Amino acid sequence: MINITEIPGGVRFEVKVQPRSSKNQVAGEQEGVLKIKLTAPPVDGEANQALIAYLSDCFKVPKKNISLLKGDSSRHKLLEIKGVGPQDIINLIKG
Repeated sequence: MINITEIPGGVRFEVKVQPRSSKNQVAGEQEGVLKIKLTAPPVDGEANQALIAYLSDCFKVPKKNISLLKGDSSRHKLLEIKGVGPQDIINLIKG
């Protein structure tokens, strides 16, 4: 189960990004962390931008509602998303 922290107006959770994948997709849960595959390379913040764009599309929220709190240059990231609840994250994993 993903470790999801509820915050006022949204959620906070960890993500493990796998860059240079064949397509953008949610690859499930791994040790309490949401695993996401992205086509973007981990260069000049491209993977971070792709992650925010992908999640914005998945949750139907504006990109400005998604904040990268930790892990700017790491595969492990801490995200905060406004306008989304814990159930939305669980539904995303289930597909």
